[in-house]
Amino acid sequence: RGRGAGTIAGPAIAGRHPMPLAPSLALATLLAVLLVMGGEALLSRFNERLLRARGATEAEGDVYTVMQWAYPACFVAMAIEGAVSGPAPARVLAMGLAVFGLAKALKAWAIGSLGYRWTFKVLVLPDAPPVAAGPYRYLSHPNYLAVAGELLGFALTVWAPATGVLALLGFGALMRRRIAIEDRALGRQ
Repeated sequence: RGRGAGTIAGPAIAGRHPMPLAPSLALATLLAVLLVMGGEALLSRFNERLLRARGATEAEGDVYTVMQWAYPACFVAMAIEGAVSGPAPARVLAMGLAVFGLAKALKAWAIGSLGYRWTFKVLVLPDAPPVAAGPYRYLSHPNYLAVAGELLGFALTVWAPATGVLALLGFGALMRRRIAIEDRALGRQ
């Protein structure tokens, strides 16, 4: 290993040693993801108030209460694994960032297409047809594909193969239940 390999570059400051690269990358990536997630939560709450004021009702049997803690927990678990086992090889890191970026772009497109109808909860406006614009012209549930891409992209970026697979399987099971609830609420089943 060359001088400084595996650490954030820079001299030690006042006797402090640079933080190793894997934990630094995992922490920085996790903080960025959680910050964006916080922004999405604010938008969801804002839209939820608008929808409820317009008479929207919440679908029965939703798994949102589990999803709201399981989703960030997946990223925390992957960041911990990545801090211990990372950093990812350069090609895997680049692939992870690309997958994550594409997933975020798809999610932004889905959110933009739904407008004020996008929330974390399944809220249905009476007599409003399902949105058929943007990615919804091609996919019934593009937002869930984007969420799977976020999990996969993050796992690759921080090098979390074990917790990445567990996150995709576990949260994927929740998303499958959620899709059934959404389809039923929208009259697709």
